[in-house]
Amino acid sequence: PPRSTLFPYTTLFRSMLKHEKFKGPVAAPFTAMDEHGNLNKDLIPVYYEFLAKNGVAGAFINGSTGEGPSMTQHEKLMNAELWAQCLKRGGLMRIINLVGGTCLKECIENAVFSMEAGLSSIALLAPYYYKPSGVDFLADFVAAVGEAVPNMPVYFYHIPVLTGVNLPMFSFIKKISSMLPNFAGIKFTHEDFMDFSLCLNYMDGKYDLLWGRDECMLPALSLGCTGFVGSTYNYAAPLYLKLINSFNTGNMDEARRLQMKAVEMISLLGKYGGMGTGKAFMKYSGLDCGNFRPPVSNVSEEMFPAFTEDVKKLDMDQYFSKL
Repeated sequence: PPRSTLFPYTTLFRSMLKHEKFKGPVAAPFTAMDEHGNLNKDLIPVYYEFLAKNGVAGAFINGSTGEGPSMTQHEKLMNAELWAQCLKRGGLMRIINLVGGTCLKECIENAVFSMEAGLSSIALLAPYYYKPSGVDFLADFVAAVGEAVPNMPVYFYHIPVLTGVNLPMFSFIKKISSMLPNFAGIKFTHEDFMDFSLCLNYMDGKYDLLWGRDECMLPALSLGCTGFVGSTYNYAAPLYLKLINSFNTGNMDEARRLQMKAVEMISLLGKYGGMGTGKAFMKYSGLDCGNFRPPVSNVSEEMFPAFTEDVKKLDMDQYFSKL
């Protein structure tokens, strides 16, 4: 049936939904793998407590850092359930689950599973094989999934460097806001600050705009952003919490110094092969999450001592997360 017959009570749903915006760093967890490249189920409760202990505001699971596109449907559901169990045991750190993807039916299945498991929110990527040709098609796709979980906040994950879909988010947010009452906001991983600012201020800042470039947190703060999602918050949350506090208290020299520390740290990802280096940082912090699956490259056992020395040269152990 068309959306108009499935959800005729748009105003009612909109009044029922009161989604609290995220404040501070939200980590994009690495999916814990064992030595055979399978899910390390036992590590997830430890990981959840590790993030919460270090001041992280939430977790964005099954995303780019979490290797969602490299995982089977069964694995993604299993991973979501394991993180949901942490919430059921009284955890206070909210969890966003990236539900897809390229297959509409699979995205809906993942969304419904997320709701039934008790996760906090879901997020959607733009379909990245058969790509939407415009904002209307993208909004239709997102709305079709979001309507399956009408009482659950739905985010869109904008990351054109990986999806190849670079549509103006301001046009998208104007479209989706009139279609999906439970639309919550955008995880914005792109360098277009003008588009980001327009979305951030749309409808007097109604929607939750989560900045996704850790190396540019300070510019996003200057625009009024208060929520951030990134991979380096897994192992350097104290650095970013100090950066945010420095900005909020007007100590701009310190905020700029700390942002530069983040840039120096992030530069090691490029030196040692890219995204997979993040798991080496986690191992350095005491939490071994295994390796990334191919085709992502990893820091080998032979390379790890040199990596460790480079990390020590940064002289920032005080800013790393601790077990």
